Amino acid sequence: MLRERHIIDAFKGLTAPFVLAIMALTGRFASTTCWVYLAIHGTYGVLWVLKSRIFGDKNWEKPCTLRRGVMLVGGLSAYWAAPVLLAVSGKEAPAPLMASAIALFGLGVFLHFASDMQKHLWLELKKGHLLDGGLWARTRNPNYLGELCIYLSFALLSLHWLPFVFFGSVIAVEWVPNMRRKDKSLSRYADFAAYASRSGLLFPKLF
Repeated sequence: MLRERHIIDAFKGLTAPFVLAIMALTGRFASTTCWVYLAIHGTYGVLWVLKSRIFGDKNWEKPCTLRRGVMLVGGLSAYWAAPVLLAVSGKEAPAPLMASAIALFGLGVFLHFASDMQKHLWLELKKGHLLDGGLWARTRNPNYLGELCIYLSFALLSLHWLPFVFFGSVIAVEWVPNMRRKDKSLSRYADFAAYASRSGLLFPKLF
């Protein structure tokens, strides 16, 4: 049975070959920026597939309908616009921007994968209790915060405004409603109100 996870994992895993193909088609094998882009986005794709196999999100285990499959393919294809725009433009990112993108990517990978692992273990060992410690203590969505850093790093390296617009649309249309729905679901816990008062929806509440 085709599940949503299968389509998502396929796109993530094929990112590195896709970027290499675009570099070959545009003759950009001498581009430092393209190689850095390949390194971070390609690595993210491999890490995602490993995470899916080891501690995947059960939300992606749903059977994939034709309508949902078309939506996933369309949405995931749009994430590949960044390397295409970069390769076609022929531009090179300045060193400070490349360094910033790499730093953002590293921070994002830590937040995204470590918080998902914490959630996975919590649901196995402390199911029925509110997850409000560790990386989840000051933000109720550290995994989304990690993905935000990761995709911002890709957008920065694209040297184009379009990936920022697309990613902003994803945040507004998908992420924010999902985070709100999750808050509504978690409100069943007696200690959620106190947790919500000391944590941010996405960005950490430090004071």
